[in-house]
Amino acid sequence: MDISDLRNLFETHEICRVKVGGFDIDGILRGKYLSLDKFWSAQKTGFGFCEVIFGWDSCDVLYDNSKITGWHTGFPDLHARIDLDTFRLLPDEPHTASFLVDFFTPQGDPYPACPRALLKQVIAKADTMGFVPYFAAEFEFWVFQETPESLHQKGFRNLRTLSPGMCGYSWLREGQYAHLVHDILDTCQKLDIEIEGLHTETGPGVYEAALRYDTALRAADKAALFKTVLKLICARHGLSVTFMAKWNHDLPGSSGHLHQSLWSSDKHQNQFADKADPWGMSTTAKQYLAGQLALMPEFTAFYSPTINSYKRYVKGVWAPLNVSWGLDNRTCAVRAIGKGEATATRLEFRQTAADIQPHIAMACCLASGLHGIEQELIPPRPMSGDAAVGPGTPLPLTLTEAVAQLEVSQTASQLLGATFVEHYIRTRQWEIAQYNRAVTDWEIKRYFESV
Repeated sequence: MDISDLRNLFETHEICRVKVGGFDIDGILRGKYLSLDKFWSAQKTGFGFCEVIFGWDSCDVLYDNSKITGWHTGFPDLHARIDLDTFRLLPDEPHTASFLVDFFTPQGDPYPACPRALLKQVIAKADTMGFVPYFAAEFEFWVFQETPESLHQKGFRNLRTLSPGMCGYSWLREGQYAHLVHDILDTCQKLDIEIEGLHTETGPGVYEAALRYDTALRAADKAALFKTVLKLICARHGLSVTFMAKWNHDLPGSSGHLHQSLWSSDKHQNQFADKADPWGMSTTAKQYLAGQLALMPEFTAFYSPTINSYKRYVKGVWAPLNVSWGLDNRTCAVRAIGKGEATATRLEFRQTAADIQPHIAMACCLASGLHGIEQELIPPRPMSGDAAVGPGTPLPLTLTEAVAQLEVSQTASQLLGATFVEHYIRTRQWEIAQYNRAVTDWEIKRYFESV
């Protein structure tokens, strides 16, 4: 966006403050307000943003094992640059504009722990190969009749869901809570986060939103923003929402599937479609798919980033348990869709849950797919029937196992950068350590009297 055009927009909308933010390693949007004077000066020089946002976990506890940042660096300022193309007006904050930022080192290099920088790096590689990647995210999320205060007062136990019953695709439930549903649709539309479909899923108070496809960076930005926006919308209604992969043992988990395809550099031709192929897939699509399948186990820690992610990996809840793919087969880790149709042919990556960091997950999907094209990999034949009982390589079932596989992956460092991968591994090792120290309700109930 041109600065003169932006000034005109600010004048038209009577902008008097600006909100800027960037996504951390866990997908949390870390931001602050800028005065107009500060904002305009930042267009020339950038501005400082404390490095600590990459030095602490999702609960703002400082890592004790990070090399890239920590007490030893003194937590200096990173150099933040505002991406003017991410301009949005905040519907619920009058006269307020918002932007996303990118982070750089004092030397002017992209900050190696920044997820948005990682995705940009992989997109640049796709560009050199003549491809424009498109992505779309689907998120399942659970809504509760709770506020942040009541959640903490209850210790996150005995929570009241938005509605009772197992009501998948319920016209009734959607109508009963139309005020919330319409607010989600309207607010997201105003924020350029178009929702193609929104419906209840199977479970009390659970919904699924399918975001409209876009080029990879914009799709990742929208997916990450959507999660924050939903929390703000729900707060307006006295509600709360979670994107945990599995919040309740007795209820289904929350998926976060990623649809993707590669298009020609002019964005006119879907490089995945081949109507003449028995599977409807081009050689490019097959090689891309083969790359994702080959790297899926060692990339699982990127796709399933939390301890809780792996509570979803159980039979009978639609989450893939092994490396597999199929033609319109929802039991597989990757589902091929479109049957060669020029506009519809794509791959749906189904390993991911709603707890993903969208920039990281999309970067890894894209990087592994491009790797398959470069290496001219060949996928196995598609699975039919229930892939969970098929012969595919088992996926890691704990974060500890997933991190162990990532640690020995040479390909991850080659495709994503050694510094990013090392930092990411250390953040997941920290997460595991915090979990290992915890005393859970399950342990108390099971052992308090019996041992």
